Amino acid sequence: MAPKSIFSNLVREDDGSWSTTYAPYSLKSALQPIFRRLSDGRFDIDSFEGLVRPYQGSELVSPAQLFAQVRPDDIEAIDSILRTIHILNTGALERSRARIFVNFHPGLFRTPDKMRQEVERMRLSAHEAGMSPDRIVCEIAEKNASDTRLVADFAGHMRAMGFRVAIADYGAGDSDIERVKLIKPDYVKFEAAWARHFIKNSAGAALIRVIVEQFAREGIEPVFEALEDEREIELCLDLGVALMQGYALAKPELAPTSFNERFPELLGAPRSGLFRPQADGSARVIPTLEPRGLKPVRAFGKRGI
Repeated sequence: MAPKSIFSNLVREDDGSWSTTYAPYSLKSALQPIFRRLSDGRFDIDSFEGLVRPYQGSELVSPAQLFAQVRPDDIEAIDSILRTIHILNTGALERSRARIFVNFHPGLFRTPDKMRQEVERMRLSAHEAGMSPDRIVCEIAEKNASDTRLVADFAGHMRAMGFRVAIADYGAGDSDIERVKLIKPDYVKFEAAWARHFIKNSAGAALIRVIVEQFAREGIEPVFEALEDEREIELCLDLGVALMQGYALAKPELAPTSFNERFPELLGAPRSGLFRPQADGSARVIPTLEPRGLKPVRAFGKRGI
């Protein structure tokens, strides 16, 4: 798959969604919502995360199985076209504000020119999707990049072009703190296992609260992902986290998804930055997400498959 032919490899499915192919695989786009807790207490879809779903015939296979069979010369092009289908499928939902988080591995692009070429592809994809660049969030997934300065330069170029930048798998280690200082992201996605371990006790929760407040002062929004039950959502709210993702809220769905019907955009709803915790640290009632923006009820579903 040559980079110059990347847009010619797009497939428009009968349901209107965009996909692509590689060898025997059909590569489809799944979207999982990232919800924002609004200042009036309701949840609204703030963003989506794009996830690849490879099929061999009618059989779903794991992304690991797919990438194990991708030739080294094709990795860069596959990585790029997956971002393209996620962006196009998000644009097809025609939501006026929703962003799309797309994974980006800077190590695949070994020179500044290669990175700039990929940024231009993303800009073209956003234009085709009817989305402004600031609705595309480039999620940098590499924790141990060999050239952190190159990654930081890439992030700066992304912002200069109007895109937003996120860091994935933050765990408050020295390397994570250094990444934040160098990259200056708009969002930080906390490593789920690390965060889950720390919020089990008051000392750990206090540490995360300090980190969240520090990010707020720096204009960085934290995202807590992989939330599996109501208790974890409640803890996020007590910590002042407004952006949340996980099976307790909504599972990923193949594009074109049912999210517009289940969670219509709350146009004109009051929005806020970070959701501030109560001064006394007391628990608050957490309403569930429910269809059509009506008054929430308490009934959380179990994690699906």
